[in-house]
Amino acid sequence: MKFRILSTAAFVIAIFLAFGAAAGERWDTLPALPPMPAAAKSGYAPVNGIKMYFAIYGEGDPILLIHGGLASSDYWAGEVAALSKAHTVIVADSRGHGRSTRTAAPMGYDLMASDYLALLDFLQIPKTAIVGWSDGGIIGLDIAMSHPERVSKLFAQAANVTTDGVKPDMAKAPAFAAFIKRSAREHRRLAPSPREIKAFLASIEKMWATQPNWTEAQLSQIRVPTAIALGDHDEAITREHTVYMTHVIPGAKLIVLNDVGHFALLQDPEGYTTAVLDFLADP
Repeated sequence: MKFRILSTAAFVIAIFLAFGAAAGERWDTLPALPPMPAAAKSGYAPVNGIKMYFAIYGEGDPILLIHGGLASSDYWAGEVAALSKAHTVIVADSRGHGRSTRTAAPMGYDLMASDYLALLDFLQIPKTAIVGWSDGGIIGLDIAMSHPERVSKLFAQAANVTTDGVKPDMAKAPAFAAFIKRSAREHRRLAPSPREIKAFLASIEKMWATQPNWTEAQLSQIRVPTAIALGDHDEAITREHTVYMTHVIPGAKLIVLNDVGHFALLQDPEGYTTAVLDFLADP
């Protein structure tokens, strides 16, 4: 009888742990990507020697959504439908990511920023709000510094401005570990040349090891209305670094996203969209 009681208890504990590990806290999850809505227009823009995939949704004041490293524009599916009700929403795959090609040039934020500026030229969009996640936020900051006349507002989530803002153990976090596995599968499915993944990863890892590395003097030149956002459980970027960014970028607003991590746009798309729209509506 004692054995049976212990066995039952062990069974219940095992089931509890299994379901607990599967469900986890919201910030530890990596939700599936919902399907993208039907685009009003999509295609490939010839920019800086690459073919850059883009898609456009809705009508109104433009918003450019820039995804994070190793991801693609598909990661914005949870935000596109709501944002496109009153805005023209532009998404694209950064060079070497998703469906976009790349050249042999080393990956770098300045280069990717110039890609997005060339895309805006191709689409004849002189000025836009930018919402950037992770590497996308860094690209947005790069554009705000180099071409502020092209940016109406900037919402940069989980971005860093120096390499010491990144947590060294981020890859051990459950959601991040799951993302690394998923991104490899997505690259094989979407990339024009999936066999080049090793060269692509080597180039982007070198970029991450050395960039960005902006000084306070450079960041203090940003005059674009800027929000610096971070999930309260972000596993990649430190809170101290995020606060530092709001101190050195004039007028920057700190937005803390609740109960989410680095993948806030997937974990709470409704809350994410609300934060973006509230910031854009703020005079």
